[in-house]
Amino acid sequence: MSCGSPIGVFDSGVGGLTVAKEIMRQLPDERIVYFGDTARVPYGSKSKKTIITYTRQIVRFLRSKDVKAIVVACNTASAYALETVKEETEIPMIGVVEPGARAAAEATRNGRIGVIGTEGTIKSGIYDRYLNATNPHVTVFGKACPLFVPLVEEGWLQDPVTRTVAERYISELMDKDIDTLVLGCTHYPLLRKLIRSVVGEGITLVNPAYETAITLRKLLCEKELCAGEEGLSREHTFFVSDGAEKFRQFANSILPCEVVETKDVNIESFEAD
Repeated sequence: MSCGSPIGVFDSGVGGLTVAKEIMRQLPDERIVYFGDTARVPYGSKSKKTIITYTRQIVRFLRSKDVKAIVVACNTASAYALETVKEETEIPMIGVVEPGARAAAEATRNGRIGVIGTEGTIKSGIYDRYLNATNPHVTVFGKACPLFVPLVEEGWLQDPVTRTVAERYISELMDKDIDTLVLGCTHYPLLRKLIRSVVGEGITLVNPAYETAITLRKLLCEKELCAGEEGLSREHTFFVSDGAEKFRQFANSILPCEVVETKDVNIESFEAD
């Protein structure tokens, strides 16, 4: 690892691009190696054992790219695998749950916080634990929204079908008098505009992607791993486990840089020795 090494970012698919986008904005001197596990998306309905296996494979792949830090840009993997895999590598790793929970605890006025996420994230209770550790007086209401990920992956960000689904999911939380809503899956910020139109202006939306980028900047400074001049001319690189061209087109629709190429990787070949 060196200051000029890239930052590894991974997600189950395109959702982690919301985190990559914020890292590009907040840390413009850094370069990113992004991996999207598009062959095995979604993660939210899979077991903890499976998610840990997937995460280990991806970490091994990112290590082969000489990354200096790894961002687990997936709430499900952050909930199920982060603590386990952190103990197996010397590379600094952060997830997206703790930064998002911290921001929500600071934002709430009435102490009633809603969290939307995948089935795995909500079932894990990880947001409840982090939120109550930050502020024991908050009440957390979780709601699994399993259809959001495939709708985002399909690119149906403003489709009437997606709005109908959002209204069905979120109405349950609105009835709980929440004043803060955590977008507890990295795919969900891509639906932010639609979700805002459903919940109205009175509810604070927390985007963990932004908070994660800020946390990453602090981590790199603490570890003295911030990029110097040697990193400025290097480009970001993108890898997926399937559908490289479709991913590239989607990435170009949301990122501030042009994705010229995306490469396929046989991620299952990165098994333990």
